[in-house]
This record gives sequence, structure tokens and C-alpha cells, in this order.
Amino acid sequence: MKINQELRTQLDKTPKNFTSPKQTVSSFNSVITAKNQEIKGNELQRFIEAITLQGERISRYRSFQDLTKYKRMVKSFIKESVSTGLGLKQSHSNNRSLLLVAEIDQKLLELTEMVLDQEKKNIDVLDMIGEIKGLLVNLYM
Repeated sequence: MKINQELRTQLDKTPKNFTSPKQTVSSFNSVITAKNQEIKGNELQRFIEAITLQGERISRYRSFQDLTKYKRMVKSFIKESVSTGLGLKQSHSNNRSLLLVAEIDQKLLELTEMVLDQEKKNIDVLDMIGEIKGLLVNLYM
């Protein structure tokens, strides 16, 4: 009988406030998701800054190489933000995203025409770059 009494006292000492595995898994997943969104947001923010610098370079030099690099960067940003950034935010509709992407593409075509036409003023090019940046920010937000 003495053995049973010792066993009971050991059983009573076990902690009663442990969390269930389901709660820890869901909180772990939410932490991972939040950190992943934060990292993607930081990456997209750095991408916008790089696009802005490339846009300033186009306005200064108006070279075809800078323009193609700018267009490639914008298209990469669109692809990345649509696949990850907007997929995480349900407040944006797919139709609105497609309209923004189409508008950005149209602005890129207009920018190409501006760079090719050397008689356009520098302010027009800066204005177009500003519009594209604004549309990218709208797509990002």
C-alpha cells in the first residue's frame, strides 16, 4: 500500500496548466505567417526604392539600357507583389489588381515613347515615373 501512496503524490505534482499542442501549432503558424508577411513587405519596399533610383537614372541619362532595366524591374515587382503581396491581402479584388497592372503596362509603353522621343522635357519623364511609382505603391498597398 505504501507504493500506491507514493505514486499518487507524484501524479498530483504534474503541472495542470500546460497548453494543448493544437494551440501552440496555431500560434506558431500565425507568428511564422506574420514574420513572412513582414519580410515580404520589407523586400517589396526595397524593390520600390531600387525602382525609384532607376527611374531617377532614366530622367538624368535617358539611355535605352536604363529604360530596359527599369521596365524589367517594374515587371518583376508586379510579378512578385501579385503572387505574394496581394495574395495575402484579401481586401484587394483580383479585378482591381488586373486593372492596375494593365495601367502600369500602359504607362511603361508611354514612358518608352517618351525616352525614344528626345524632344520631350525632363519634367514629363519625371511625371511619368512618378505616376508609375504611385501605381506601384497602390498595387503594393
